[in-house]
Amino acid sequence: QVQPVESGGGLVQAGGSLRLSCPVSGRAFSSRPMGWFRQAPGKEREFVAAISGRGERTNYADSVKGRFTISRDNAKNTVSLQMNSLKPEDTAIYYCAARQINGGSYVYTADDDYLYWGQGTQVTVSS
Repeated sequence: QVQPVESGGGLVQAGGSLRLSCPVSGRAFSSRPMGWFRQAPGKEREFVAAISGRGERTNYADSVKGRFTISRDNAKNTVSLQMNSLKPEDTAIYYCAARQINGGSYVYTADDDYLYWGQGTQVTVSS
């Protein structure tokens, strides 16, 4: 059973930082591309960041580029999202997602590309 579990959300002032963590149970973590998505109230879920299985390739939404960093530790079956210079518009529930096993160095930005989802963690940025 593959199960991502997000943690690290909370309330922070604008300009602050948070680090989200997502350990993933199940096999072959290093062969699974991973992604972070978010959903703000009244809006559709949107792509935030993605990383390939071995971590050599990443992709970011334009809205977070230069402020957020996705990384993974395959020895610990964990993917992280470092969020700096947070803005009120970053307020959302953040979801970690795991793709099915994929041996290539690919990143995926559509939520339909992912098979396994965590329950989400709330991030609130006050102005």
